[in-house]
Amino acid sequence: MATGSLAALLQPDLILETTIEQLHPRLLAKYHLRGMVLDVDDTLLPAREVDLPPEILAWLLEVKHQMPIWLVSNNLNHRRIECIAQQVELPFLAGASKPSRRKIRQAVQAMNLPYAQVAMVGDRLFTDILAGNRLGMFTILVQPFFVKPLDGKSWIRSVEFWLARQLGTPLAIAPPAKN
Repeated sequence: MATGSLAALLQPDLILETTIEQLHPRLLAKYHLRGMVLDVDDTLLPAREVDLPPEILAWLLEVKHQMPIWLVSNNLNHRRIECIAQQVELPFLAGASKPSRRKIRQAVQAMNLPYAQVAMVGDRLFTDILAGNRLGMFTILVQPFFVKPLDGKSWIRSVEFWLARQLGTPLAIAPPAKN
């Protein structure tokens, strides 16, 4: 769990070279995680879509039987986030304004778990990782699920990584989990 300087607050506890469906339950267990807060847009599906891809749906169904999961999204479209959450019967919060901690705190408190035992999982350093680290959560950065190189979002992500490195954040990537 990163604390202190901005560089430390931008350092995820775990960086995966892969998308979220490769975050296996045994990897979560290895870090003694008992709950998870998930970003939605570009972590689970593209920002304008509603239907979860089959592989993400299967992953969510597997993991939700192991631990509580909340969806916490910056997206203001409450109806869309609700439709996504209903596909796997998960609680959710929309309009989170991450890196604000308010709605993430609400989700973790509903799980009744210590922050250090809850993973904040997302694809962005300056929203998901920063917010999770500010709360003392175990932060996991995953590759965006459906970001195309020329869609503008990959540019923002590249700038985030560049800025984080300029601030002294090492951003070391963890090896993928073995099956």
